[in-house]
Amino acid sequence: MDINVMDIVGRISYHCDIMFRVIDIKEEAGRKTAVLAGEDVRLIADAPYEDLIIIDPSKRTKLAREFRSLEEQSFKLFRQDVDLLKQKQEYDATGGYSKSHNFFQMPGRVLHLDGDPVYLKKCLQLYEKVGVPVYGIHCAEKEMPDKIVHLIDYYRPDILVITGHDAYSKAKGKINDLNAYRHSRHFVQTVKEARRKIPHLDQLVIFAGACQSHFESLIHAGANFASSPSRVNIHALDPVYIVAKISFTPFMERINVWDVLRNTLTGQKGLGGIETKGVLRTGMPYKLDQLQ
Repeated sequence: MDINVMDIVGRISYHCDIMFRVIDIKEEAGRKTAVLAGEDVRLIADAPYEDLIIIDPSKRTKLAREFRSLEEQSFKLFRQDVDLLKQKQEYDATGGYSKSHNFFQMPGRVLHLDGDPVYLKKCLQLYEKVGVPVYGIHCAEKEMPDKIVHLIDYYRPDILVITGHDAYSKAKGKINDLNAYRHSRHFVQTVKEARRKIPHLDQLVIFAGACQSHFESLIHAGANFASSPSRVNIHALDPVYIVAKISFTPFMERINVWDVLRNTLTGQKGLGGIETKGVLRTGMPYKLDQLQ
């Protein structure tokens, strides 16, 4: 069976453990190699054409159902967190009185750069579902360092997400060699450019990285949160859960790193960070007739 770009495939040598989307097919010296992007994880990989098999509809449905179940569980826990945060904010905003006060909230604005347009669409849908104001930009990982300063100037975000696809290859170098990673060096350079523009860690909160990314370099470059401490794969939606938690946490409160990671699908093996302030601001009075 012929395999073409955009087909959903698995790698026979890995027992088809991950569903991939074929994004390119190259031929050199008579051998075909496919470039693959994870369908649910932010992993990019090369694979021999003959090692691939198209995932049949029944198995594809089964794997997709398993991921959707994990997503739903994670979202339910996250929703509980957000509801508790909002209840606490309402109590604080009204001084604990039973009398109703008209107040409004301004969650942190997110600028989300994603190397994968399909994942970006999924993330934007989740941001909308939880009520996070977001600007989404599809941008190839290699182009991010050159575009980030202009985008920050234009959108003026409170939170910046720099993500896409990545992968570590033992064949290309040791685990601490950035050249052994497909896109970590581009993410690192993008973070550095953003920090030259806004150095303070609490004026611009940054999440950076994808599957197997060089966590330590991203943190040292200036990211507040990054992937992947244990060089494992991260789920496509994990960045959303992290930045949404930050977006809804009041700016006077500091966020414990575990509080941010506990409701992600990947957890601390794939995600980590440093203590960071929230960015939510509350005001009053809120008068709808003045806004119309």
